[in-house]
Amino acid sequence: MKRDNSFEWHESPLESLALEALKVAVIGGTNGLGRAIALQLASRGAHVIVVGRSFKDSEVQNISFVQADLSSMEVARQIAQQIAPETLDILLFTTGIFASTSKQVTAEGLERDLAVSYLNRLVMLNEIAPKLRRTKNSLGFKPRVFSMGYPGSGELGTIDDLNQENSYGAIKAHMNTVAGNEALVRVAAERYPQLNIYGLNPGIVRTNIRDNLLGENSWKSYIIEGIIGWFTQTPEQYAAKMVPLMVAPELEKRSGTFYNNKAQGILPSEGMTPNYAASYVEASEELLKSKGLAK
Repeated sequence: MKRDNSFEWHESPLESLALEALKVAVIGGTNGLGRAIALQLASRGAHVIVVGRSFKDSEVQNISFVQADLSSMEVARQIAQQIAPETLDILLFTTGIFASTSKQVTAEGLERDLAVSYLNRLVMLNEIAPKLRRTKNSLGFKPRVFSMGYPGSGELGTIDDLNQENSYGAIKAHMNTVAGNEALVRVAAERYPQLNIYGLNPGIVRTNIRDNLLGENSWKSYIIEGIIGWFTQTPEQYAAKMVPLMVAPELEKRSGTFYNNKAQGILPSEGMTPNYAASYVEASEELLKSKGLAK
């Protein structure tokens, strides 16, 4: 990743933030980075809706839960309507899953990693964006969308085989989601001027994102995640760094930009031009249409 040295901001301590006026939706916030960010936001007074498979924080004040299978585009569209987008200040899409060693296909005919980690975001954003309010909130910013992935890493995906129907490989499949999330940020910044959208690259963090590849609770997962945990931030440390950035006034005029796990600006991947990003999102929407999943 290359630094974007044009970005400077004043980092407020997490403990100094008063976020009682904020309403936030965290998509995929029941584990790992999403859960850590949801808890930090709630601890500063924000009202947080967490969407995911299972919930661990029912006793936490300011957090409500919506159960959903985010591998389904139809469910994603229903959730987008359910979370009352016209009242949201921040919408956060967190990291999804990693592709399996053998191809997994959803009931709707989509490669599972692509569906869970990217396409549901495209579907939800297309549903939510037109309904977001058009005015700034009490903290002085328009609605903000954050898409967590690995922007700036140089991955451009296989635009002619998004659904991995010609050939399949776990890494290749996952890189389609990486490229998709970066492309989505670039395209949405132009498509939806009523909101601000940003890409987050958390780097490698000890979470459950690799369970689908390594095997949940397997010895491989235990060893690899253990090693990762020795050398990287914890989800809690990452959240403490990112929450102040998410509400920073300096982001207001930077829609379509990207940030690393140190809350520093980073540049788009070389090759992820506006034209390529538009082609990638267009191919994604054509895939959804071919499966009968476009609205």
